[in-house]
Amino acid sequence: MLSKKTQYAFKALMYLAQHKDDGPVLIAEIAKKKKIPLKFLENILLELKKGGILESKKGKGGGYFFAEDPSKVYLAKVMRLLEGPIALLPCVSLNFYQKCKNCDEKYCGLNHIMCDVRDASLSILEQRTVADIAAR
Repeated sequence: MLSKKTQYAFKALMYLAQHKDDGPVLIAEIAKKKKIPLKFLENILLELKKGGILESKKGKGGGYFFAEDPSKVYLAKVMRLLEGPIALLPCVSLNFYQKCKNCDEKYCGLNHIMCDVRDASLSILEQRTVADIAAR
């Protein structure tokens, strides 16, 4: 299940994508239009900036904008940045692998099913972008 943080991030990114030709967008505008608590949104956008997804400009005419075109910002990248692993079990994560305690992965039926779930999710999330969700 996506956290509120990631849901808000996607709402903010969709708003920014829909207004990408308008120049930088103020945090307060996004918060108001998308009904996101301002302080929470500030932290989210800062994380997205640190992750290379957004840029910001200070002063008059300032705000947040995409570091690259929204059609190149894949949903998997945003989710990994904010949520960590996409996989439901640490032992099937591609980027955050950890062995489960007291488990032999060779004989774990759950492990094999969760690999299929991970692969199915990734096949969508690594092909869909912020531009895709903003267009709907």
